[in-house]
Amino acid sequence: MIATLSLTACATAPSSPSVVCPPVAAYDRAFQAWLADEILRLPPGAALDRAMLDYARLRDQARACLA
Repeated sequence: MIATLSLTACATAPSSPSVVCPPVAAYDRAFQAWLADEILRLPPGAALDRAMLDYARLRDQARACLA
């Protein structure tokens, strides 16, 4: 058991971690216009408005990851 512990203590970590970037969905102009229209009709303070801001931030981060 001591020999096993000694050998595993010497194991090295990978030199460069792998990064997996999530894909960014592409929306055509017609869908973007439809979505914008629906967002503009949300009542003030709608929860969906905040969720959309979070989603936009995630999309920006995913794009930066792919670059």
